[in-house]
Amino acid sequence: MSEPASISSGVAQRYATAIFELAKESQSLDSLEKDVTALEGALTESADLRSLITSPVYSRDQVANAITAVATKMQLSQTVTGALGLMATKRRLFALPQVLSSLRALIAAEKGEVMAEVTSAKPLSDAQQADLVQTLKARIGKDITLKLAVDENLIGGLVIKVGSQMIDSSIRAKLAALKNSMKEVG
Repeated sequence: MSEPASISSGVAQRYATAIFELAKESQSLDSLEKDVTALEGALTESADLRSLITSPVYSRDQVANAITAVATKMQLSQTVTGALGLMATKRRLFALPQVLSSLRALIAAEKGEVMAEVTSAKPLSDAQQADLVQTLKARIGKDITLKLAVDENLIGGLVIKVGSQMIDSSIRAKLAALKNSMKEVG
């Protein structure tokens, strides 16, 4: 892992742990989970928000005021709003996506769930999602929460990551394996 990435993940893990512990102490994990979902959606949809958390052009005060205004507008909990403000004043908002990912994992672990990151070539239907959850639950033995993504480059099939395990049944991977085996033959 590169040094900036390891620094970023270390910062993210510390903030996520602190936010999680505060929410757990105040018995507001459900609220925290809603806030995490809302922030993940906002980061996905808003290029301006992504720019705000990563751009060095804005001053600390500008970023802190803007992120507090965003949190207020989104009606985020006081714990998350305060953490965002602190991260802004410490110039740590660049780690927000990793903080949200760590929080999602901590919440899932608290509920006894396992997060499965599923990438498919096209969006999965509700029935396909339900079947996948049941299959993974039978294989792993724990409740499963899906984090879905779409990558049209897969052509077809799925790539599933659960913890340190990865199942790649994509057509892209099968074609790459076929290409490699044909190179070995001649």
